[in-house]
Amino acid sequence: MSSLSIKVNIANRVYPMTIAWEDEEIVRNAAKLIDQKIKEFEQAYAVKDKQDVLSMCALQFVVEKLKLEKKPIVEDESVVEKLEELEQFVSEYLRDK
Repeated sequence: MSSLSIKVNIANRVYPMTIAWEDEEIVRNAAKLIDQKIKEFEQAYAVKDKQDVLSMCALQFVVEKLKLEKKPIVEDESVVEKLEELEQFVSEYLRDK
């Protein structure tokens, strides 16, 4: 795995980073999303303190992450039904052995 040195700008500050080469696009997109969210909070709440805005961004992103973690991985009901049928079949097979 090769590393790459980049600089990202968040809240008008430049942060030098060394990252895995394959993570560059994700890191740059993440920095871009943070800056967009900062602008949204500054406009919506007239907040000028960057510390407050960054804290609000961090809270919102973590809440979204935690919500996603609670969602089932499979949302297609037919797939869930098939998996339940398969689980029942295997359980019955093992019980009969």
